[in-house]
Amino acid sequence: MSMDRRKFLKVAGISSILGFGASVASATHPTWQPALRPDQMDRNKEALTAKRWAMVVDMTRFKTEEDFTKTINACHTIHNVPDFRKPDGTVDKKFEIKWIWNTTYEKAFPGMEERKYQSEHIKDMPFMVLCNHCTNPACVRVCPTKATYKLATGITMQDMHRCIGCRFCMAACPYGARSFNWIDPRRAANLDPAKGGKVNKEYPTRTKGVVEKCTFCTERLAVGKMPACVEAAPKGALIFGDLDDPSSEIRQIVSNKLTIRRKPELGTGPAIYYLIGGGDHA
Repeated sequence: MSMDRRKFLKVAGISSILGFGASVASATHPTWQPALRPDQMDRNKEALTAKRWAMVVDMTRFKTEEDFTKTINACHTIHNVPDFRKPDGTVDKKFEIKWIWNTTYEKAFPGMEERKYQSEHIKDMPFMVLCNHCTNPACVRVCPTKATYKLATGITMQDMHRCIGCRFCMAACPYGARSFNWIDPRRAANLDPAKGGKVNKEYPTRTKGVVEKCTFCTERLAVGKMPACVEAAPKGALIFGDLDDPSSEIRQIVSNKLTIRRKPELGTGPAIYYLIGGGDHA
């Protein structure tokens, strides 16, 4: 993406906010499928549907480090998430891109005073985190080009073509669920064929200067598949479904078991629920 194009998109995005640039912006909008709003496309008969997609993360089902690794790798491999490494093989935090990852209890649930007596086992566990697909996402409100927006199904989308790299969404997100491409992600060893990397040609790679994040695998839902992380995780570890359906498994869990969410006091309405005990669902 050239600087000239980026400046043009920025002007077009600001103009659309004022009400007279929408037609210009749409005229330059690429036709890459995941960037199009799924509710504007002809729906595949096999597509999975819901009024409000949500997820329960059952931490009792993650037993080993491999359980976490397989789940994360499934997402990152399918979506061509770059993996930048230092010469010593460790992750280069400066350029790290994350769609789903592990963090500590303290970082996932800061200020949980009511749980200060939680068992040391729980406090020492790594917690799987990702975009919370909030009901009231701060990221959507601050995006000047509408590169980040919500679907009617509750999913918070990220259109990498409209993104101008202002990073307002990153500053607004209280969960650290967005990553910025400081350099061309295709230079990462796992995506560069010259370095032995391999690209999933069914999902496009990104460019330098854009933000990216989890989209609940909308491209998979559209063809009748569950999110990649759900399929790769241990059985029952990630429960994905329609929270607005009283008969759904996820609704039953949220209604009948003690679950916690990340920073609910902020009023964003996270759609990711954590089950940290009593995970006896099928």
